[in-house]
This record gives sequence, C-alpha cells and structure tokens, in this order.
Amino acid sequence: MTQLVELRSIDVVPDDERHGSAFSQFTLWLGANLHITAVVTGALAVVFGGDVAWSLVGLLLGNLLGGAVMALHSAQGPKLGLPQMIQSRAQFGVRGAVVPLLLVVIMYVGFFASGTVLAGQAVGELTHTDDTMGIIAFALVTGVVATVGYRIIHALGRIASVVCALAFVYLGVRLLERADLGALLGDARFSLPMFLLAISLSASWQLAFGPYVADYSRYLPRTTSTRATFWWTLSGSALGSQWSMAFGVLAAATAGEAFLDSQVGYVVGLGGTGVMASFLYFVIALGKLTVNVLNTYGGFMSLVTGVTGFRERQVLSQRGRTAYITLIMVAGTVVALVGKDSFLTSFKDFLLFLLTFFTPWSAINLVDYYLISKERYDIPALFDASGRYGAWRWDALTVYAAGLLAQLPFLVTGFYTGPLVAPLGGADVSWIVGLVVPALLYWWLARRTPVPGAPTPMTGTVPSAAGTRPGP
Repeated sequence: MTQLVELRSIDVVPDDERHGSAFSQFTLWLGANLHITAVVTGALAVVFGGDVAWSLVGLLLGNLLGGAVMALHSAQGPKLGLPQMIQSRAQFGVRGAVVPLLLVVIMYVGFFASGTVLAGQAVGELTHTDDTMGIIAFALVTGVVATVGYRIIHALGRIASVVCALAFVYLGVRLLERADLGALLGDARFSLPMFLLAISLSASWQLAFGPYVADYSRYLPRTTSTRATFWWTLSGSALGSQWSMAFGVLAAATAGEAFLDSQVGYVVGLGGTGVMASFLYFVIALGKLTVNVLNTYGGFMSLVTGVTGFRERQVLSQRGRTAYITLIMVAGTVVALVGKDSFLTSFKDFLLFLLTFFTPWSAINLVDYYLISKERYDIPALFDASGRYGAWRWDALTVYAAGLLAQLPFLVTGFYTGPLVAPLGGADVSWIVGLVVPALLYWWLARRTPVPGAPTPMTGTVPSAAGTRPGP
C-alpha cells in the first residue's frame, strides 16, 4: 500500500521511493499561483502608479526572468533527492547555511501570514463567522495538509490547477464585461520606475519560491530530464502568476477604491451572489491553501535544516515533523492576526525587501551547483560538519554579505531608499545587482579556493549524488 503520510524530511529520497513525472511540476505550480495574493501583487503595479499596458509587460518579463531562476532550482530536486535549502550547506557550510535559512523561515512565516489574511476573509464569509475565526480555521487545515506531506500536496496542486483555472476563466469574462479594455490599453504612459517596479514585483514573487522549489521535485525519478523539470516548472509558475497578476492589474485599473477596500469582496462580487458567491469563496480558500501549504512545508524543511546543522541528524520522527510544522503554523497565524488590518502596503514592502536577501542566495546556489560542482554533491558530507564542506564557509558568507550590501544603494522600500535611486529616476534595480554581483564574485572565488576538508579544488571531481561513486 502506498504510504500517504510522508515519513521523510531532509534525508535523501532513495531510488525505490521515487515516483511521478516532470508534468507534476506544471500542475503544482499552476495551482500554486492562481490565487488572490498573486492577484493583489499584480494590482500593486497599478496601485502605485503604473499604467495597464506597461504593467502587464513588466509583470510578464519579471515572471519569466524570476521564473527561470526558480525553475533552475527545481531541476536540482530529481538529481539530488534532497530538499532545496540543505544544498546550501555545500556553499555556506553545514552550520553556516543557518544564515540564509533563518531568513528563509522568516520569509515563509510572512507569506503564510499574508496568505492567511486573505484566505481568512474567504473562510469567514463561507462559514458565516468573522475574519479572525476564518484565519484560525484556515491555518489549522494548512497545518494538517503540510503534516501529511508530499503526496497530498501534489494532489492538492492538481485539483487547484483545474478548479482555480476554471474560476479564473469565468471571473476574467465577468471582469472584461465591466472593463473598457481598449481604453485601458490605449492609455499607455511608459515610466521607467513604474515599469521596473512591475518587473521587481513579479520577479520577487518567483524568486521567493526558490528556497523551497526542489522540495516538491525531489521525489521524481533520478532519470527525470533536467530540461523537462525546468520547462514544466517554469511554464506552470509563469503562466499561473501572469494570469493572476494580469487579472489584478485590470481589476485595480477598473474598480479603483472598490478593489482596494476589499480585494476578496470585489473578486467574489464579480461572480454574483448565492451559490456562485459561495463557490468563489471556496476557490479563493483553495488557491490560498495550495500555496500556504507550500509555505508551511518549505518553512518546516528550512527550520529542520538549520537546527540539524548543529545536531548533525538526518532522520526526523513523525512527532518531530508535527512539532516543527505546528511551530511554523502558529507563528504565521499570530502574524496574520496582528497585521490583518494593514495588509496591502505592508505586503508590497515585504515582497521587495525579501528580494534583497534571496537574490544573492539564489545566485550563489545556482553558480555552485551548475558551474562549479557540475550538478554533483558529496551528499554524506552535507550532514557532517567535519566533512569536505566544513562547518562554516566564510568565503561564501562574505560573498553573500557583499551581495546584500551591493543592493542597498539601488533599493526602494517604504522605509528605506538608496542614494542611487534618484539618479535612476526612482527605478529599483537592486534585484539585478543582487543576482549579478554575488554570482560573479562566487564564481571567481570558488574557482580559486579549495573546498574545506577536501584535497581537490572545487573544480575537481565531486562524488556523485549517491555519495559513494566518483562522478564521470
């Protein structure tokens, strides 16, 4: 009988437990992006001053660029059979990886909270209670699904990809009945800062999936094509997010204050009342459940990776899994209840500020995996602080810090604006700097620095993913 409740956490998935096809990444990431928070993210491009036409173009470009980076991380899963963030130990050391891991956990608690605010509104309406009870009920369901684990997460993605796609087609038709699309697209006013804001919003959306995307591809057979995993992940994520964000752009441009005052209420109001309204509330909750489970599960994996780096354990008991997931769920619920009344502005700043921390991590991880280690890691050493990757990789941590600092002059948030923003007309290009600078620095440094504890340089032969056989 197939094991429904997942038993593994950060340990390697053996070949005899691998299953599925790369197409599963398309349905999961399509379903994970067709939801209300992605709609709000797209709307922000218009809310903060952009026009419809160039906002749509900017969002598409950001989804493709950020989605490509995210999909490169996804392709690591079948090769290694490991969750995403434990791979950071190869770059930062078994214990040094805790630095980006702490930030990852904070990020996913924040995404859990922001998603729960909007889903809580839908659940409250659906159950005829208030937002607070809706938030708590939604959080509990999220925790249960995340505890069951990998198989039910993918099943949920398949269901959400169909149900939410049908709902968005219907809502899109209703929205276009109200919107003068020709006038909206004809009123194009290109503004470089607003265009770059749109790119940054969608790119940060995609890059934020990077620290956990391989968690959901690691059970695929080792023989799964890297190209197939990349393209199915990119197409599902980019299509779903662009679809949702484009809807948000048109909704914000058409409805204005009516949309800003109640995003959930406006979307449901497009569909009508009675049974249809109840169905749309359910769709909103389903879409948010899909992505919130990913945030909870990914946050749990990251937290376990950080803690076990100091305890050097690979296997976690079912009781331990439940405890870690509960911790993530409770933290996210508390943040949601505290911040539910100031969601829209806070979420925009949250997204852009997070981008500052995860573009350097993503750049370092991808350069190391694809260019330095050539897609092969010594997996036993990832669990041994005295092994080839060492406890702390101060060179990589220095590059990571340099990547963070390099972005500050170009950063635009509600609480800080860098000194080089004004000369660029107010444009935020920090995420581009955050990818390029650490990628070049790490590549230059890694080509010249031996891996700690290893007799060969980083460009030499690295044991295969099985950890026992030399690579070709």
